[in-house]
Amino acid sequence: MPGFELVGKEEREEVNQLFDDGGILFAHGFDAIRNGRYRVREFEKAFAEKIGVKYAQAVSSGTAAIKVALFAAGVRSGDEVITQAFTFIATVEAIIDLGAKPILVNVNDTLNLDPVELKKAITPRTKAIVPVHMLGVACEMDKIQEIATEYNLAIIEDNCESLGARWNGKYLGTESLACAWSFDAGKVIITGEGGMVTTNDEEVYKLAREYHDHGHEYNAKFPRGRDTHRIRGFNYRMSELQAAIGLAQLKKLDFIVAKNAENYNIYFEALKELSNISFRRIPNKSQPLCDCLIFQLDTAEKAKWVVTEMNKSGLGTKNVPDAIEWHFARYWDHMLGELGMSKNELLDTMEPSERELSRSVAIPILVKMDKTTITSNAEKLVSILKQVN
Repeated sequence: MPGFELVGKEEREEVNQLFDDGGILFAHGFDAIRNGRYRVREFEKAFAEKIGVKYAQAVSSGTAAIKVALFAAGVRSGDEVITQAFTFIATVEAIIDLGAKPILVNVNDTLNLDPVELKKAITPRTKAIVPVHMLGVACEMDKIQEIATEYNLAIIEDNCESLGARWNGKYLGTESLACAWSFDAGKVIITGEGGMVTTNDEEVYKLAREYHDHGHEYNAKFPRGRDTHRIRGFNYRMSELQAAIGLAQLKKLDFIVAKNAENYNIYFEALKELSNISFRRIPNKSQPLCDCLIFQLDTAEKAKWVVTEMNKSGLGTKNVPDAIEWHFARYWDHMLGELGMSKNELLDTMEPSERELSRSVAIPILVKMDKTTITSNAEKLVSILKQVN
């Protein structure tokens, strides 16, 4: 996820202009000394227009975005929310923080939520489904949408990792009730910390806006200090400084997506003829972000050996396996009470996902890495893989 690679003069200029305009870092008020600029509102508008939705609410992090989106969709204490075993831990933390119970579903060969297992997990207490578009590839959204419609369930997409990827020609996150996005330091575009909730539903947007800002209804008839309220909220606000950087980064998204695809293809062309590996299955309607390339070996032991040799050659991996403990529920035994299972039950439940993930290797794709370096890295990787029987 290359947003951090491209921080430069454009971001500096946006930040300098913020201070030239009065240096107001709060998204509200100080009207007389901010030169008419409300950058959080500008970022929300620009983001909504870019991805093609009616409403966008900026928040303080991707984790906050998931929680705010779930709240706005009506998830409350005692509800069940289905999500996938392979995701960053924040997805499950947000569900738990609302008092709901996360129901973990295994992934299939897309390394995303398995629709077959999803349907089996639905109970009368199920309130919502959170498909997570992991590492640039879309979940099988047509199948998930069909199931959600059949059972009258809300879909809240977690697209924190795959801004720029598409489904059937449209940006991910635009066809469901709501979507959560992240702009932290390792994401496609960055604001340091920060996130966004998007939706085409006006009431969901209003609830997200109110909940993220202490319950403020943004009632135009009253000043902020006398604003009306109907719900209890919290503080998940984005700052003007984050938004200024986001405005500069958003303009770079098209370049990032195009460069990802170009660099990804160098690796893919080098590896595609190898008979001892397979590639992550990409659903037919998915247009990936191409920010990493995932291949699989026959066994976990072979994958482990390959990664060891890659490290010796100076080649890194991304999430699989280097940060798997924070991206795979099998390791989250500190949340057994909230998950409602014992450690042995957790391990047994996660076994199908373990089979897929333990033999997977993810190669990060970087925007600023030159073609010569990528080609050299691909040659090193091919040499390693040819040694695997």
